[in-house]
Amino acid sequence: MKTLRIGDFDILPGTQCKIDLPVAKLYTDASVSLPVQIIRAAKDGPTIFISAAVHGDELNGIEIIRRLINKPNFKIIRGTVIAVPMVNVYGVVNQSRYMPDRRDLNRCFPGSPKGSLAARVAHIFLTQIVKHCDYGIDLHTGAIHRSNLPQIRGDMSDAETKELAQVFAVPVILNSNLVDGSLRESAVKNNTKVLLYEAGEALRFDDFSIHAGIRGIENVLRHLKMMPKRTSRKKLKEPYIANSSSWLRANASGIVNNLVELGDQVTAGDALAEIGSPYGEVLGVVSATRSGILIGKQNIPLVQEGEAMFHIAYFKENDEAIAEHIESVHDFLLPDEQLTNIDTVREQ
Repeated sequence: MKTLRIGDFDILPGTQCKIDLPVAKLYTDASVSLPVQIIRAAKDGPTIFISAAVHGDELNGIEIIRRLINKPNFKIIRGTVIAVPMVNVYGVVNQSRYMPDRRDLNRCFPGSPKGSLAARVAHIFLTQIVKHCDYGIDLHTGAIHRSNLPQIRGDMSDAETKELAQVFAVPVILNSNLVDGSLRESAVKNNTKVLLYEAGEALRFDDFSIHAGIRGIENVLRHLKMMPKRTSRKKLKEPYIANSSSWLRANASGIVNNLVELGDQVTAGDALAEIGSPYGEVLGVVSATRSGILIGKQNIPLVQEGEAMFHIAYFKENDEAIAEHIESVHDFLLPDEQLTNIDTVREQ
């Protein structure tokens, strides 16, 4: 097993370390760097990166990584884990999705060593982290005032990516095309298989989404034989894959009364929300145009006509079976102590 060199740092097999990768200096003379934690087993094996906060206001992923690497039973027995809890440090500090010049970092890959701050961060992350990795898990949330049902996105036409997505074990897998300038696009060109985990809302912690993310990462690491096997309380059925999705938009401006929740099955014609005036008049009803599962929604109860409100995933399979599957996955992903409490309530 070779020495791993990241920046000016050499990381030996069987060691752990935290490093700061220099990126640039701000006009305040303050340095911008990437915080990285590397965990290497003594035995050879795959190398995987786990990244969060490519969008600086997406905080769930930071907490997923923090809790994961501090778990008492988190042990890597083969290969290397490279954890980057804050890729967009500037955005985290400013509680902003974007970089200082309002660029979306996830549209700036592969970046450039002489470009904007966003381009430099992208270049450093790609050349110093991704290039070493066989696999990657990139952690995201919904945008501000929008929540996502825990879901994995990736290229399901690639057999190994599909297998890892199924192993991750969250309610929904969404077949997602590569986006120009994204981390995932550049990683794939590096022959790095990447899963994108979406769950929760920007600037908020969501405990269920965090727990589901931790368990999903552990599932992948165990599948790759990088962690010891664990006996599960039960085996989860193979998840369903959505091949398409779309957002439903507001047909009026006003105050929103939501009629559905994340994970709900919707049928064509179902009312998803009423939009009313400040005086109580119903100005519009947002209805499902196709049958599917609600995987994302706007949370703020105010809307302008034309704004995206509901993200619906569409499946070839029976939606009722999928809705039941999502409920079973929800129970499967709950922490053991929460599941015990739920079972007690059901018995009563």
